[in-house]
Amino acid sequence: MDTVLITGATGGIGSELSKIFAQRGYDLVLTARSEEKLNVLKNELEETYSNHIFIIAADLAKPDGINLVFNEIDLADIQIDILVNNAGFGDYGRFADADWEKQEEMIQVNILALMQMTKRFLPPMIHRKEGKILNIASVAAFAPGPYMSVYYASKAFVLSFSEAIATELKNSGVTVTAVCPGPTTTGFVAAAGDGTEKLFKSFKNADPKDVAEFAYKSLMKGKVVATPGFQNKLLAFGTRLIPKSVVRKFVAKVQGED
Repeated sequence: MDTVLITGATGGIGSELSKIFAQRGYDLVLTARSEEKLNVLKNELEETYSNHIFIIAADLAKPDGINLVFNEIDLADIQIDILVNNAGFGDYGRFADADWEKQEEMIQVNILALMQMTKRFLPPMIHRKEGKILNIASVAAFAPGPYMSVYYASKAFVLSFSEAIATELKNSGVTVTAVCPGPTTTGFVAAAGDGTEKLFKSFKNADPKDVAEFAYKSLMKGKVVATPGFQNKLLAFGTRLIPKSVVRKFVAKVQGED
């Protein structure tokens, strides 16, 4: 059976994707910061299904975290057939007042770790002429994000990067899918800060299980870009038609400081 690597596996969409893949018979390599949470998820999945679950506790916000993941996979001699780049977080506030270390860690997790994972596991997939990569972007990727500037920019990178390499991989047997969910009931607010509550109250929040099911189906169909929910599709489409000045003002009003 194929093996799936999922980053940010212990919460929200990542946890639900772990359950979906396990239910369908895949072996799993799960990575997240908390070893305790990883063990809880591992035990839950192994008690329910007969899959092999391999866990790696690593902090992808630290440069050494990604190397730890690679080393553990190499030592275990595991072939990664499907890569799910789910790990990511945001931060709220004016960029001028932001904590630089947190912004740097956000770039490390949301962009650099995703790139490094892709760079490491994509060439073997191409060589085997089969494989799938799922990148969790966001509806935020379609617009600039005042008061969450780095997060929005990081998700715009994920979307652009995914579309570009998906085109490069045409007829290779390998697909890349970027899923762009809107506000979802996860631990995002706790990580990003209380200011994001205004954004989440302005829109209907999706259930992470529903988003994960949508992401899985989109991945299996080989879609390049997939946005769940009519409201999110409308937002994504609207940002292409509405003047950028209007989009900026809209986002600033929705999630701006009172």
